[in-house]
Amino acid sequence: MLVSRNYIARPSTYKKLPTIRSMSLETKNPSNRVAICHMRSTNDTENNRLQVVEIVKKAKEKNANFVFLPECCDYVGSNVPETLKLSQTIDGDTMSFYKNLSRTNKLWLSIGGFHEKVPKTNNTESDKIYNSHVILDDNGDIVGNYRKLHLFDVDTPEYKFRESKIVKGGHSILAPISSPIGNIGVMICYDLRFPELSTLLRKQGSDILTYPSAFAFTTGEAHWETLLRSRAIENQCFVVASAQIGYHNEKRRSYGNAMVVDPWGKIIAKCDNNKEVDVAVTDIDLDVAAKVRQNMPCLEHRRNDIYSLSVMSKKFVSPSTKDFVFEKYPIPHETIFYESNHSLAFTNIRCVVPGHVLVASRRSAKRLKDLAPDEVADFFQTVCIVQKMTESYHQTNSSTVTVQDGEFAGQTVKHLHCHIMPRRPGDFKFNDEIYIKLAKHDQHNADPATRRSIDEMTAEASEYQKLFLLKNFD
Repeated sequence: MLVSRNYIARPSTYKKLPTIRSMSLETKNPSNRVAICHMRSTNDTENNRLQVVEIVKKAKEKNANFVFLPECCDYVGSNVPETLKLSQTIDGDTMSFYKNLSRTNKLWLSIGGFHEKVPKTNNTESDKIYNSHVILDDNGDIVGNYRKLHLFDVDTPEYKFRESKIVKGGHSILAPISSPIGNIGVMICYDLRFPELSTLLRKQGSDILTYPSAFAFTTGEAHWETLLRSRAIENQCFVVASAQIGYHNEKRRSYGNAMVVDPWGKIIAKCDNNKEVDVAVTDIDLDVAAKVRQNMPCLEHRRNDIYSLSVMSKKFVSPSTKDFVFEKYPIPHETIFYESNHSLAFTNIRCVVPGHVLVASRRSAKRLKDLAPDEVADFFQTVCIVQKMTESYHQTNSSTVTVQDGEFAGQTVKHLHCHIMPRRPGDFKFNDEIYIKLAKHDQHNADPATRRSIDEMTAEASEYQKLFLLKNFD
């Protein structure tokens, strides 16, 4: 969490470099060694960097190849204005510092909570930031950037907290990151209380779940260990959780108790809560996870015929620069105004009504029955989103939405697609005339003069993209 909680105490003002604790190890594979840590971030960014440098140094001495830093490892602001002022974009000098540290020491680095400044819009500074978890490889390159989904907004007798006051929630789940220690599912702090997210990451192939945190002291004392062990047991994954500890300022105190939990729920590394800054190391043995999953294949026992979890499709409002083949017809990329994982939307070369657009499956499937379940869900989610957008743009509250599913249903292009046609009062004398016109509008012997120019379709697509950027149609 990124802004202050109502605790009353005064932190020490002196600067202190870490003391390090490690666990004795009999390692099978030293390349799988990870380091977790405690640290006490404040608004003194230079002192925070000193702590990180020393943590990395000691982790390296213990032969760790992957160092996990906690949430807010860059700083903890004393108030909202300071928190915003200290934030930086992903290409700023703070991230350059971490990249250089990773590259110089030839190790992977989990930056568990980076205050990422939201880029300017129309030269106007945003009043929000992202709470980002960035993964760097041992070359110092960014291989993943997860923006926290669940924001800590609570109101209890002890304190009131509104993370959403300055933090903009993320919009997608980051797919597991392949690394030398296994596939990593990336999350942050409060995400720990939402087991669906960890289960989805497990289904996507995660071996390790990460929860860098700045857990409040009272909630941490009650729930921290229980939640971490629960996520490990139910997903049969390693759980890695570095943590902030102690008083960051007069209002904010973190619980600490950084730990690594194995897939059986056993704590295999833990930092010392009597030390302001501490490091613990352990090995991630994927054979342990494989054995647990083999002996108790819980994922296979899920009743997917009764219930399921699915991820909403990722949206790409600014599509790629690659043209799309619609059966055998090239669709210029300039006319594509929206994409998801499995679908895309583009302007139409011949329109039955103004604003008539198409949504097509990204994969070359002829009919609905040819789609996989996740593709079906994605296709119709995209149809709904695009319909909302076109109705907003054309200022109407009605649309004809139809799929010509097969030759005898009127399909002329043998690639699954949906027609979205905004409707207006009186556009047809008899409402069902639209289907007659639809059946004739794209026949192969249609008048070439009815074809719209690329420039016209591109201009229309550009207008739709602008609207998507201004409004949320999910």
